[in-house]
Amino acid sequence: MSANSFDARSTLQVGDESYEIFRLDKVEGSARLPYSLKVLLENLLRTEDGANITADHIRALGNWDSQAQPNEEIQFTPARVIMQDFTGVPCVVDLATMREAVKELGGDPAKINPLAPAELVIDHSVIADKFGTNDAFAQNVELEYGRNKERYQFLRWGQTAFDEFKVVPPGTGIVHQVNIEHLARTVMVRNGQAYPDTLVGTDSHTTMVNGLGVLGWGVGGIEAEAAMLGQPVSMLIPRVVGFKLTGELKPGTTATDLVLTITEMLRKHGVVGKFVEFYGEGVAATSLANRATIGNMSPEFGSTAAIFPIDDETLNYLKLTGRSEQQVALVEAYAKEQGLWLDPAAEPDFSEKLELDLSTVVPSIAGPKRPQDRIVLAEAAKQFATDVRNYVGDDEEAGKESFPASDAPARDHNGAPTKPTQVVAADGSVFEIDHGAVTVAAITSCTNTSNPYVMVAAALVAKKAVEKGLTRKPWVKTTLAPGSKVVTDYFDKAGLTPYLDKLGFNLVGYGCTTCIGNSGPLDEEISKAINEADLAVTSVLSGNRNFEGRINPDVKMNYLASPPLVVAYAIAGSMKVNITEEAIGNDTEGNPVYLKDIWPTEAEVNDVVANAIGEDMFNKSYQDVFAGDAQWQALSIPTGNTFEWDAESTYVRKPPYFEGMTMETTPVEDIAGARVLAKLGDSVTTDHISPAGAIKADTPAGKYLTEHGVERRDFNSYGSRRGNHEVMIRGTFANIRLRNQIAPGTEGGFTRDFTQADGPVSFIYDASQNYQAAGIPLVILAGKEYGSGSSRDWAAKGTALLGVKAVIAESYERIHRSNLIGMGVLPLQFPEGATAQSLGLTGEETFSITGITALNDGGIPETVKVKAGDVEFDAKVRIDTPGEADYYRNGGIMQYVLRSLIRK
Repeated sequence: MSANSFDARSTLQVGDESYEIFRLDKVEGSARLPYSLKVLLENLLRTEDGANITADHIRALGNWDSQAQPNEEIQFTPARVIMQDFTGVPCVVDLATMREAVKELGGDPAKINPLAPAELVIDHSVIADKFGTNDAFAQNVELEYGRNKERYQFLRWGQTAFDEFKVVPPGTGIVHQVNIEHLARTVMVRNGQAYPDTLVGTDSHTTMVNGLGVLGWGVGGIEAEAAMLGQPVSMLIPRVVGFKLTGELKPGTTATDLVLTITEMLRKHGVVGKFVEFYGEGVAATSLANRATIGNMSPEFGSTAAIFPIDDETLNYLKLTGRSEQQVALVEAYAKEQGLWLDPAAEPDFSEKLELDLSTVVPSIAGPKRPQDRIVLAEAAKQFATDVRNYVGDDEEAGKESFPASDAPARDHNGAPTKPTQVVAADGSVFEIDHGAVTVAAITSCTNTSNPYVMVAAALVAKKAVEKGLTRKPWVKTTLAPGSKVVTDYFDKAGLTPYLDKLGFNLVGYGCTTCIGNSGPLDEEISKAINEADLAVTSVLSGNRNFEGRINPDVKMNYLASPPLVVAYAIAGSMKVNITEEAIGNDTEGNPVYLKDIWPTEAEVNDVVANAIGEDMFNKSYQDVFAGDAQWQALSIPTGNTFEWDAESTYVRKPPYFEGMTMETTPVEDIAGARVLAKLGDSVTTDHISPAGAIKADTPAGKYLTEHGVERRDFNSYGSRRGNHEVMIRGTFANIRLRNQIAPGTEGGFTRDFTQADGPVSFIYDASQNYQAAGIPLVILAGKEYGSGSSRDWAAKGTALLGVKAVIAESYERIHRSNLIGMGVLPLQFPEGATAQSLGLTGEETFSITGITALNDGGIPETVKVKAGDVEFDAKVRIDTPGEADYYRNGGIMQYVLRSLIRK
């Protein structure tokens, strides 16, 4: 029960139903607040307990100074938690382990239960092994179940063992698309109360739901576990960036072009740790699908959230996707009553403002390795010619001809180096590939597959291309992986599926696939040619991430593009082709065909969307979404409220986090005699840190699986084995593109092991084991934006289990910094303007860090003293809130929650 200090408790009548609400207008200053902060204000009013959440916190939010730097801590209690299987499995593993730990400490295991609704969607496990055939989907699902049976059995057990925990089985859709199409409430109803739907999720793209007016963002799995167990999320009242939209998109531009433009603008502006909120007349002209696409890319901006207020467009989408009449009526009544309804003319009080005229957006792609590196489509070929030189050695080397006896040019007409390489395919066909060859063209990711306008545009491009006799190039792996079955339904109803199939864009699965690195292998002959000639080939995908080493191990350069452009590039076959001016192929009579010849008009797209998509499709797809198919229901599972661990399992193992834990905390200690495990540059992402992608046989993880009797063909991916800490530790910092500066000349999971004479180069995991055996703590040195990328709990868990006690970086991404604290790792920051290089640090020094013990007195020291060899400096302590300090004192967030629950 709320303390209700502001007398805000009231009722709202909607039809025959009456709901308890907490009125925002009872708090002075609330009317001028941005939408997102109004949602936070309601959260505080409803959860005010006089201890963690007080009247002073509520007043602080009402009196929010838009120009102040964040310094006021509040406790945000999300209404629900959403997870995907890669990050969700460890959450359930940890919950199962906590039940046993509670029992060992004399508590009741049943106390470990989600106290907020938790929903998990299995979408990250399907791999596009099979493609280009009508049975590709069935084959990939069969392979998925074969690889992941143990994990799926565990999740089915969790669905029966835990209250308020639901699982959307495999082959259904992508978590964020399922969320906006079915799971999101917009206004939540629980225990007779109506309040804004809010959430945290174990994937950074949780922000997609911001397009529906739902405030939520990605957190680490460890934070999500705490939220499930009733712990509020500790946060500072953020700065809010107002992003004004005016005008309308011009014909020929897509939501993808818009979001890449916004991503570039907001990255340049700087929005890390801030909320972004869209307002103005252009919002009303922005479809809900486009809003969701924009919200989805919030992690690429760097913002915590990127939200739109509620309006008629929101209601229309809720009706279309099958929400009940009462729910839609409640959303409208609640939003209007609480001042959460969009006023296109309003100018709320924002910390900073940006503006975009939608009519200025032009067709774009982004790459070759970051989402914010937008390239105007007309300049893409020329930009490729410049960028490829970073991937093929120096100019002299790049200019050498592969076949000196031939007359092949050393440069194409845009100046890109050429290296034509012959491939004899399995079917006997012969062709040449070169730098820039598009080897993966994937319509993938919830970012765009949730948007019917770009999906229909892609299918219409395919239709027009097939009618002209165009085909994909033989070296292009083409895949279609929608985020829900509704996409298949409207393609079928519109008669567009056969054209996509004809071009090789057959359905491969309902899951993230290529966007998270599950692109599957290239044809063996093509892969061999790429690697033998060291070609810089490319992928084009309709996703949100294109970091190095993420998409496919054979592919060096990755480009984000709209679905219709993915189809166009599959036909063109190379990034060297300027598809805005050059022919992308020839028709059946040998005449050149240009992009403009197969690009659909806005009217054509809108006509298909209007006539092929209906409420009945959503009702059919989601009517029994948690039940699963016969294959899911046939999985055998253990019974009981504690899990029966299989000692032989290489997928699900009991982690060591609570071993030796007592009810009393151990005082925090300074760090002495530490060595550097890795010295890293700028923009090292969680994709570089966290285990992801395929497991290679000659790596520590591969050797572990081999030693446990697993055949190479059954290794599966790191993501699928996230429930086994032994595999995950061995894959931490093992990305094939990671460059550890203390092991120069290497790429991948290598370091130098200073427990041995002369510090020989070693696998990071092997060195870590030697350091831990010798009782030597470890530190990581890093540059700017350390830990940007997906919210991956294993980037922090793996770091901690490798024996790392502190990270010293120039700056951090929000989620990863928080996750490090949640695993008992101390995040420190170099002094302003200083770097490892400017301080002369080589990574070979022995480190001591003193002043950490000040945390034992209940406060947070601003700095600690770092001594590294002969170098001394004061590092800023990046424990930003008292709540984070409590987690660190307890050795981590899970230990804190466990002790709190037992004491209740």
